[in-house]
Amino acid sequence: MRVEGVVTAFDEARGDGEVTTELGERLYLHCVSIADGSRRVEVGARVVGERRVGRRGADEIAAVETL
Repeated sequence: MRVEGVVTAFDEARGDGEVTTELGERLYLHCVSIADGSRRVEVGARVVGERRVGRRGADEIAAVETL
């Protein structure tokens, strides 16, 4: 499912963070999901991606692109 949101946290050292969607949902973000291959994204960036259930059963966002 396609979702839009804002990066609310990102730790470059760990390579992960969080996206808060327009509906207030918090989704896990891992650096390998960033579409441009940069492995980093700025806090506050508006992003769009695909919501899925990850390996640990948690909601996460995949194929992230900045808007």
